[in-house]
Amino acid sequence: MAGRTPAQVSRGLTTLGTHLRAWRLLNNLTQALVAERAGVSRPTVAAIEAGQSVSTENLLRVLRVLGVLDQVVDATDPLSTDVGRLRADQRLPLRARSAR
Repeated sequence: MAGRTPAQVSRGLTTLGTHLRAWRLLNNLTQALVAERAGVSRPTVAAIEAGQSVSTENLLRVLRVLGVLDQVVDATDPLSTDVGRLRADQRLPLRARSAR
């Protein structure tokens, strides 16, 4: 059971929705046009912009239409941060084992 949404997650959804609405408006796109291009419903686009929970796939479809999918995906790359690179260096094997 998922339970109550943590406040930080709720704020993140709201902020992300606000940012995506701004991207849509900067691109002079309507919710209907974004929905059509993304292959989702207009209420799904409205839900994203309102900070409501939607499927990951639908979110990624909208991000692609707005032209920010690569930026969002790249932002989650652990090797793009100093901490991620440091931990990867400590944990990744130096070589792969051969199959027997």
